[in-house]
Amino acid sequence: MSLDLAEIKTRQQVMWSSGNYAKVAWFTTPLADLLCEAVEVRPGSNVLDVASGTGHVALAAARRFAHVTSSDYVPSLLEVGRARAVAELLEITFAEADAENLPFKDGSFDFVLSAIGAMFAPNQEKVASELTRVCRVGGRVGMINWTLTGFLADLFKTIASHVPPPEGLKGPMLWGDEERVRELFDGKVSDLSFTYGSLPQHFISPDHYVDFMLTNYGPTLKAFESLNPERRELFAADIAALATRHNRATDGSLTYDSNYVIVVATNR
Repeated sequence: MSLDLAEIKTRQQVMWSSGNYAKVAWFTTPLADLLCEAVEVRPGSNVLDVASGTGHVALAAARRFAHVTSSDYVPSLLEVGRARAVAELLEITFAEADAENLPFKDGSFDFVLSAIGAMFAPNQEKVASELTRVCRVGGRVGMINWTLTGFLADLFKTIASHVPPPEGLKGPMLWGDEERVRELFDGKVSDLSFTYGSLPQHFISPDHYVDFMLTNYGPTLKAFESLNPERRELFAADIAALATRHNRATDGSLTYDSNYVIVVATNR
């Protein structure tokens, strides 16, 4: 049975529109400046933020006096980004756009960036093609992706153990695997580099984390809603156990590290 990627993408769009991702996005704010610094966004350059969400990377690039377009296929997230830009007096263009089918001409941008966004699109090959297509020759493609190991990888394994993904679908964490990324960008880029780091995240307690994620984060919220009452309790308990296992705080609060990789390449 072949994968229906269009149907999967439709379900994903509903998922990312659920809950309140604007609150979850708080925790990835530091990654935006890291990515802009890694690719060396220059004043006056043309920058595209793909799967921008609430606009972290777009805002960071605009603060560097770049000409920025923020794109995402969830209109409500673009609205949050637009409000943030207005509050900071930043000029940013906002465009509803699918990472697998970007509505921009070939070579339109000096920098094409995505932080914890494009990695979740189901057709990974198409994403890689689109990121490089809209970047000019000699321009830079930059991504920050979660890796195959660490807290976030274990969270998505926990979700999959309760609500298995469609058979044959390549998981988003593969964007954090060097071999897979080299395969996806093969023949499209040069000077491909990988820089690893971890992002500490803090919650009042493991139980607070569970409540927060089941209320606000689309993947955990929709998985929870799809389960019967008994399975919901087990799902919540497994997430709490995961948080406790990764917790390095000793005062009853929760502190864990999310492992990421910064991918930077020069477009051919």
